[in-house]
Amino acid sequence: MEKLDYAKDQVIEAISETMDLYGVTPAAGRIYATLYFKDQMNLDEMRDELGMSKPSMSTNVRKLQQIEMVKKKFQRGTRKHTYTAEKDFFHSFMAYFCQMWEREVKMNMEAIHDSEKILQEIYEDVSLADEIRNEAKEHYDLLNKSKVYYRWLEKLIHSIRSEEIYTFLPKDELKDKN
Repeated sequence: MEKLDYAKDQVIEAISETMDLYGVTPAAGRIYATLYFKDQMNLDEMRDELGMSKPSMSTNVRKLQQIEMVKKKFQRGTRKHTYTAEKDFFHSFMAYFCQMWEREVKMNMEAIHDSEKILQEIYEDVSLADEIRNEAKEHYDLLNKSKVYYRWLEKLIHSIRSEEIYTFLPKDELKDKN
């Protein structure tokens, strides 16, 4: 039915255009949105539906798997991999942003830890000029203060992964008010 296809295409287009929030291309967004309306599809079916090359399909599906928006599904009797979209937007949002925040915490805390050692050596070295030592101490203190944010971010990640966040921000039941 034409109206059904139109309604579905509207959502597919909107999802594909906003997927940059998740670090994926509009093409990957179209794959995800198309899978969202299907139970499952293999790469050949996706290629036929979307008109993309198989290598492009494969690359985009792999990216969607990495951010937990698409899952590979076992299908007995076939060697073709089939895929299904994560239909729980809460899960998609949380999985993606937790991955990004964990990466941010890890990278920055490692850099801070390494830098603090060097800065501490500098500000404790009495053979250096006071100006240099004071600057090193200021940088050290600044980095130390930034750790408050990264510890808070770790708590946020934990509250999301444990679903404790729903205590503070509950999922509301569907009340379609347009």
